[in-house]
Amino acid sequence: MTTPALPTTEALRDRALDSLRRVGVTPDQGDDFPARTPITGEDLFGLAAATEAETEEALEAARRAFLTWRSTPAPRRGELVRRLGELLRDHKSDLADLITIEAGKIRSEALGEVQEMIDICDFAVGLSRQLYGRTIASERPGHRLAETWHPLGVVGVISAFNFPAAVWSWNTAVALACGDTVVWKPSELTPLISLACDRLLAQAAEDTGAPRDVHRLLLGDRAIGERLVDDPRVALVSATGSTRMGREVGPRVAARFGRSLLELGGNNAAVVAPSADLDLAVQGIVFAAAGTAGQRCTTLRRLIVHRDIADTLVDRLTAAYRKLPIGDPFDEGTLVGPLISTQALETMRGALDRARAEGGTLLVGGERRLADTAPRAGYAEPAIVRVDAQTPVVREETFAPILYVLTYDTLEEAIALHNDVPQGLSSSIFTRDQQEAEYFLSAEGSDCGIANVNIGTSGAEIGGAFGGEKETGGGRESGSDAWRAYMRPATNTINYSSSLALAQNVSFL
Repeated sequence: MTTPALPTTEALRDRALDSLRRVGVTPDQGDDFPARTPITGEDLFGLAAATEAETEEALEAARRAFLTWRSTPAPRRGELVRRLGELLRDHKSDLADLITIEAGKIRSEALGEVQEMIDICDFAVGLSRQLYGRTIASERPGHRLAETWHPLGVVGVISAFNFPAAVWSWNTAVALACGDTVVWKPSELTPLISLACDRLLAQAAEDTGAPRDVHRLLLGDRAIGERLVDDPRVALVSATGSTRMGREVGPRVAARFGRSLLELGGNNAAVVAPSADLDLAVQGIVFAAAGTAGQRCTTLRRLIVHRDIADTLVDRLTAAYRKLPIGDPFDEGTLVGPLISTQALETMRGALDRARAEGGTLLVGGERRLADTAPRAGYAEPAIVRVDAQTPVVREETFAPILYVLTYDTLEEAIALHNDVPQGLSSSIFTRDQQEAEYFLSAEGSDCGIANVNIGTSGAEIGGAFGGEKETGGGRESGSDAWRAYMRPATNTINYSSSLALAQNVSFL
């Protein structure tokens, strides 16, 4: 087998700087932390982190800007988001380049992430004219009871490396339309795309006359994230990351009576019923399990297959896995790029060792690729492991392309297996039986925030609210009525009569 060539770190550095320049960014280079690329596993150049004084200034500036922004009519706030969407369209290729360079995503997935940003801007522009309250029937004559919604305050966004721009946009586009200001602490692994997004939003603010400080970016380490978590000026902390991170963030925000929106771990499963269209299932399973090198929160990690079709399906999946092109994510033929780091590769290897020790059988994959070409990068073959039971390692989320295969005899058994994990993000069933599909979607079926039929667990659209239950955190971002998390409700009673009637027929004076 011919070893595929990879771009040099120097070529990737030049490409990143060219993309940044076209967006309008000249990076403030320094020695605090590196911008790096998982394509070669090497550093591109150093960057300066926000100081404590700069962090304080950003928080205070966002607080002051909120006092103006909250009173700006919502449709005018939507104009800022509209302009951001236009700029994202103009620089789609440059932004996708930065995502590939920093996160290792293949080209189509990087372009898809930027398109997701554009789509949420379109959604938020429409939302700016649809921040509806409601009128409620009052029990008192001459009174009107109403519910209204108001901007919440400063929103702190803490994002992860795997969707370094899309998750920011879900929060920021909606928060801005709702009248909030945003302070963003991105992953240290993806600072360049963060600089580009911040610059485009600053340009949008300049073009529309919005206050520049409606959005502030803070590059740096964990300490900046902790500052957002603990600062009472931050009304809402929207944090995406591991369940371990959520266990720290949630209680600390709650201790100051702030709000948190948590998007945490996912241990997603698909049930494959005897009636399933196996051509459709194979296509959906392979993308959901191996796409993004298994580094989506919605990655398919458990496959629960009816015993009668398990061997046939597994044979087809292993054959597909053996053909997956692995390598340079800029190469149009590549389907699996690198893991984010060699540490992630070691975590994957450790999980496979545990799976075998717990009785599992590795059917395909798991080997390192391109170790000689890129010794500091983490390229790996997506793996399939056959297991007889949901052992401890299967119940955990390993952020790598490992698919565990279990079998079942009855749909009730499959759903019990499906729900018997701590996480509850995304799920799916492949079936042509409507009764099975409806049962899976019912209150007795999947316990996840996302439940699909005849598609995989990944690929959620922005029109629906995104998020999950249990250790996934319970938060909802993006579409539907997720906007309510970024606003505060008020119940209003308006007396338009000439007398004062007390509720519940209370008599006083």
